[in-house]
Amino acid sequence: MQITATIVTLNEERNIARAIGSLRFADEVVVVDSGSTDQTREIALHLGARVIEEPWRGYAGQKNFAACCAANDWILSIDADEALTEELAAEIVQLKKEGARFHGYSFPRLAQYLGRWIRHSGWYPDRKVRLYDRGKAEWVGEYVHESVRVNGATGELRGDLLHYTCSSLSEHLKTLDRYTSLAARELVARGKSVPLTRLAVDPAWTFFRTFVLQRGFLDGRQGLAIAWMAALYTFLKYAKACENSPSR
Repeated sequence: MQITATIVTLNEERNIARAIGSLRFADEVVVVDSGSTDQTREIALHLGARVIEEPWRGYAGQKNFAACCAANDWILSIDADEALTEELAAEIVQLKKEGARFHGYSFPRLAQYLGRWIRHSGWYPDRKVRLYDRGKAEWVGEYVHESVRVNGATGELRGDLLHYTCSSLSEHLKTLDRYTSLAARELVARGKSVPLTRLAVDPAWTFFRTFVLQRGFLDGRQGLAIAWMAALYTFLKYAKACENSPSR
């Protein structure tokens, strides 16, 4: 069983070396770059990755393109701001030796936010299918929150995939603005109406669910920030959908 690791990038010089460094067991590393103006491509090439330049196709489209460029059918797809733990890498090495019994494998993702590893707030274990047979699975999701859809059974690995998220609130706000615009476009494209009650009630419910029911308070001040940002995400997604709706 041979594995190609794929990473899609745009101006990821801060993260790319860490991501590639965690993939030493991979038989091939393919980086698909959509026009970086920093040193992302040069760093990836220096670390032995095969770098392909390709205009942006959307999150799912770009990751499916990367899989098509791979020399092997088994794909390990990670983002540039992610890295495998030694435990997860060892599990995948063992899987390579024994052979796959499923068409895809999920593993938990542990996020670092404002310098703290987040184990509550609805952020963990956040299982993701990232190791898959490209003949039996593909990325789906036209706008945002893309995921791997597997045609068949999936297995579970125990090791964590580390996700190095925002290091500052300013960075989080920029990301939130981009993702809420995409989420709003998806709502409009699906013809979803947003009543005023949702704008008024859903953000408050999101905060309560994140901070109280999902025990975000155990994540300290970072948990409080996550809850407020989740509420703001909900409000902006609906507000932007209303703003861009043809019937507004």
